[in-house]
Amino acid sequence: MASIIRPFREDDAEPLAALTGAAIRSIGGRAYAPGQVAAWAARHPGPQRFIASAAKGDIILVTVNAADLPTAYALLEPDGHVDMLYCHPDYAGTGLAGRLLDSAEDRARAAGIARLFTEASELARPVFARAGFRLVQRRDFTIPHAGEDVAIHNYAMEKVLD
Repeated sequence: MASIIRPFREDDAEPLAALTGAAIRSIGGRAYAPGQVAAWAARHPGPQRFIASAAKGDIILVTVNAADLPTAYALLEPDGHVDMLYCHPDYAGTGLAGRLLDSAEDRARAAGIARLFTEASELARPVFARAGFRLVQRRDFTIPHAGEDVAIHNYAMEKVLD
């Protein structure tokens, strides 16, 4: 599946929100329990989050297919935080996430950012590790959902740029 990486456009906001929800609900169950997936999906960003992030200077890199429809994306904040990295379920495992991380790293270097960091899900952890991120620590926390606190975890990871 050929794809290109391009900068975020405002008309990507709705498809990226839908892509995020689909990825969490479809792929999340490979590593998290149904209750954890439901809590995670309930807090995923809506379209306005992407518009607001771009407006404040975050870099959103989007891979698109031949029809110019988003297939994956990465959101890089000016401080080096890779806040989001999601791939549509139909494109998972095709290398798009790695390509996006490479592009985010190039952008970070050009901006003089010395360190990238993230909180990677159980599913994203290997992708970040392949891209040279090192594990800092496992993070155990709860997400309020449906009247209870749902226990979940992710991994603090970082990459110092040369």
